[in-house]
Amino acid sequence: MSLAEPLDTSERSIVAAVARPVTAVGILFAVSASHMLNDMMQSLAPALYPVFRDQYALSFFQTGLITLVFQVTASLLQPLIGLVTDRRPAPWALPFAMGFTLFGLVLLAFSGSYPMLLVAVAFVGVGSAVFHPEASRAARAASGGRHGFAQSLFQVGGNFGQSLGPLMAAFIVVPDGQISVLAFTALAFIAILLLIRVARWQIAHGFVARKGAASHAADGLPRRVVWRSIAILVVLLFSKTFYLASLQSYYTFYLIETFGVSVQTSQVLLFVFLGAVAAGTFAGGPIGDRIGRKYVIWASILGVLPFTLLLPHLGLVGTVIDSIAIGLILSSAFSAMVVFATELSPGNVGAIAGLFFGLSFGLGGLGAAALGLLADHTSLVFVYRLCGFLPAIGLLAYFLPDVRLKRG
Repeated sequence: MSLAEPLDTSERSIVAAVARPVTAVGILFAVSASHMLNDMMQSLAPALYPVFRDQYALSFFQTGLITLVFQVTASLLQPLIGLVTDRRPAPWALPFAMGFTLFGLVLLAFSGSYPMLLVAVAFVGVGSAVFHPEASRAARAASGGRHGFAQSLFQVGGNFGQSLGPLMAAFIVVPDGQISVLAFTALAFIAILLLIRVARWQIAHGFVARKGAASHAADGLPRRVVWRSIAILVVLLFSKTFYLASLQSYYTFYLIETFGVSVQTSQVLLFVFLGAVAAGTFAGGPIGDRIGRKYVIWASILGVLPFTLLLPHLGLVGTVIDSIAIGLILSSAFSAMVVFATELSPGNVGAIAGLFFGLSFGLGGLGAAALGLLADHTSLVFVYRLCGFLPAIGLLAYFLPDVRLKRG
């Protein structure tokens, strides 16, 4: 056949198969697993709040301040790191980031004062700030065009790690004491090995930041629409993150004070809630790939409103069931938000990931401290009644444009 002759159907299929991006599933699972280990280690401090509160006689505000130090440390650095690595990708930053987390864990194990606890969680926050933007970029590079699936798989690893943290704390750290945190440094070494593999894959495949390689789903949208849409996404993220912060930081206290459960039982029930968060996170990305991110965001944030309003009025069993529903529905929005924002600003994967992960951490820390202060002056029941109205902000999703990603 000469070069001038047209391709037949079978030949066109072969060419299309060769040109179609391939999903690097092994790399996606490595990134997701490292995210799981990273967030499992990061969740140890919040899981130890009841222990720290008794040991150091902390108020709810001081307890929330621990979260604030971690979240603010991470949130202030993440967008900047993402912006820099968009221009100059740094794959080896991934294992380097885990080194900060490892050092933070060692400090946490040997901390003998409240200020030292704050320093320890600050180091863990720096590790998080370096890890998330570059790991999110690696997940997108390995997605093969299935961006929602890749982001969900990456994020669900983190959510699963967060859910395992309280469980590990309940059965290992709480019974054996603060020094047992050292046992989790082994997880940091495993994560470093996984991230070395990911870094080598990125280098071997010549991964660089190329704006032209990104989807142009946002082409044709005026700049003011893009910025307005990102602003709406940030407000929606505020609604989601503040409410989740109320549960992640104070759900154990609420269960103990309201229903008289033990510390270990409260940690197990926190694990159940965080497991639901992980499941919802995984579902949000693939569903967004099929029906569009806007509709996932709309259904997730506004759709959870009846459940959040109901939570403070239920018994123990009803509270557990309702919290599972809240975790499943509300958590499905985050992956859709990140991919949606990336579609609005093609070529800025690291900056967008850093912005949204950073804001998620920062708003979560601010929410924990603010809600803790409010709980000190009122009650946790009042806090949950007030926070129950936050998902009504989901009405703003109506004003998002209908942007869909075109697979390359």
